[in-house]
Amino acid sequence: MKTTIKHWLKSLRKSETGNATIEFVILFPVFIFIMLSSIELGVFTIKSALVERALDVVVRDVRLSTGNSPTHEELKTMICDETGAIPGCQNNIAIELYNIDPRAWYDIAETTTCTNRAEEVDPVTTFHNGMDNDLMVVRICAKYETLFENIGMSSLMQRDSSGDVAIVAISAFVQEPS
Repeated sequence: MKTTIKHWLKSLRKSETGNATIEFVILFPVFIFIMLSSIELGVFTIKSALVERALDVVVRDVRLSTGNSPTHEELKTMICDETGAIPGCQNNIAIELYNIDPRAWYDIAETTTCTNRAEEVDPVTTFHNGMDNDLMVVRICAKYETLFENIGMSSLMQRDSSGDVAIVAISAFVQEPS
């Protein structure tokens, strides 16, 4: 009986069948994890760049349109028209506009007001139209759904209660005199 078990163990040790299967089982999940993480990170980077660009284009347009101070809804529409990255942009974007005195500087709030589809509408955001020569800081928060919920890098992203990820963009301009 012992010799049969010894003989069987020796034959297992010498056999090389199944080597490719073991490598596949060990390495395939790692490659899939890396591939899905790179796709998710690439999508996040592209969306972030498009939101930043849209904000910069709109801020430039507001800055150069002397005497024209757009309302909150007009600013939101202008940003959503410029970016195609956020589906349902009008409902998934929050805008904060701060009037900051450069001689008595204070930091804007660290926490960004964002939308949350899982909760009731909370329209309380800071939005102050500036006067001539005022320094204005615009901060937007855009929410979107990730491609993969709990796979790869998307499992490490901070989410709200509805499962959305936030993209925050900040820009500043000086309100030109009219």
